[in-house]
Amino acid sequence: SGQEILQGVNYASAAAGIREETGAQLGQRITFSGQVENYKNTVAQVVEILGDEYTAADYLKRCIYSVGMGSNDYLNNYFMPQFYSTSRQYTPEQYADDLISRYRDQLNALYNYGARKFALVGIGAIGCSPNALAQGSQDGTTCVERINSANRIFNNRLISMVQQLNNAHSDASFTYINAYGAFQDIIANPSAYGFTNTNTACCGIGRNGGQLTCLPGEPPCLTRDEYVF
Repeated sequence: SGQEILQGVNYASAAAGIREETGAQLGQRITFSGQVENYKNTVAQVVEILGDEYTAADYLKRCIYSVGMGSNDYLNNYFMPQFYSTSRQYTPEQYADDLISRYRDQLNALYNYGARKFALVGIGAIGCSPNALAQGSQDGTTCVERINSANRIFNNRLISMVQQLNNAHSDASFTYINAYGAFQDIIANPSAYGFTNTNTACCGIGRNGGQLTCLPGEPPCLTRDEYVF
C-alpha cells in the first residue's frame, strides 16, 4: 500500500488459473481475472500517488509485468476429472485454444491499463512433477507424456499469441520465456544444477511424495537444495 506500490506488486495466488473454476477444490484463491482487477485498483492508486494519469502512464510503461499462468489449469482442472469436466468437454487442442483466448483478454486488459513490457512464462513439464508421476507413471521416473503433450500444445499457442500481440501493439513488448525447455534441461542434467533428486517431492506424502502435498507440521527433507521439487 502507499508508496510501497511503486517498488512492485505481487498479485499471485496459489492454485489460481486462467479459468475461473480452476483450483476450486483447494479453497479460496484469486483467479487471473481477479488479479487483473486488483491491478486496475493499483493503477488508480499510482495515479493518485504520482498526481496525474500522464505521469502514471509514463511510470507504468517502464515496469516489467511477469505473468506465468496456465499450470493450474492443467494440474488443478483438466487432469483432475474427479473434480472437473473439462477433459470430457475439450480435446487438448480445444482446451489450449480456450485458455489462450481467455489469456489474451486479460493481457489486453493489462495493456489498456498501462502495461507495456510483458514477460510471459510458458508452463513447465507438469507430467514430470511428483504428483503426475505418483498418479500416472509406471516406474515413478518416466514423465507422463499425455500431460506433457498437452502442456506443449498450450506453449505453442502461447508463442503464437505473443507474436500476434507484438504485431498488434507496436508500442509494447511481449516476450515468451521457455520454462518447459529450461525445466527439461534440469531434469536431463540435474548434476549441472546441483540436484540429485528429480522425481520426488522434498515434502509430501505417498508415492514420489506426490500423492498428497506437504501437510501442516510435516518436516521437509533435510537436503532440500538437492531436490528439483
